[in-house]
Amino acid sequence: MYEVINQISRWAIPLILLIIPLLAFIKKVPVFETFVEGAESGFSTAIKTIPFLTAMLVAVSIFRASGAMELLASWLAPILGVLGVPADILPHAVMRPLSGGAALGIATEVIKTHGPDSFVGRLISTMQGSSDTTFYVLTLYFGSVGIRKYRYAVASGLAADVTTLIASIMICNMMF
Repeated sequence: MYEVINQISRWAIPLILLIIPLLAFIKKVPVFETFVEGAESGFSTAIKTIPFLTAMLVAVSIFRASGAMELLASWLAPILGVLGVPADILPHAVMRPLSGGAALGIATEVIKTHGPDSFVGRLISTMQGSSDTTFYVLTLYFGSVGIRKYRYAVASGLAADVTTLIASIMICNMMF
């Protein structure tokens, strides 16, 4: 099973990079021109999102510097300890919905401490790859297009974050 996953992982990106332009060529889509139009549109979107990105980064910095992240993780540690979930993943699980960069930094530290082939290293890598930065996405993308009422999107995003956390734990317990 591990070898199958390893082979899928090895060939997924090259196949996608081959199939997409091939399909575009078959459908007679002007690939380069379409790419340039998309890049131009992406650049203008990036300029619009700078204020929202700045606000989100400041909020995440305040959250981490105030010690709120460590406090929240310490409150959740006993509950997850009963379930057999390593406490070392808690800061990552708390930070991942807020900031991808901060979560990646935490994952890097955990992997340095435990090693990439340890259960905790594999678990945190799975969590990093299978979840998204809910509040970052909501702030940045919804803010850039002017959406102000996104209550259900928050609930859906956080439900997805909890689901990926549970799925990551279950899958890593089955695989490793």
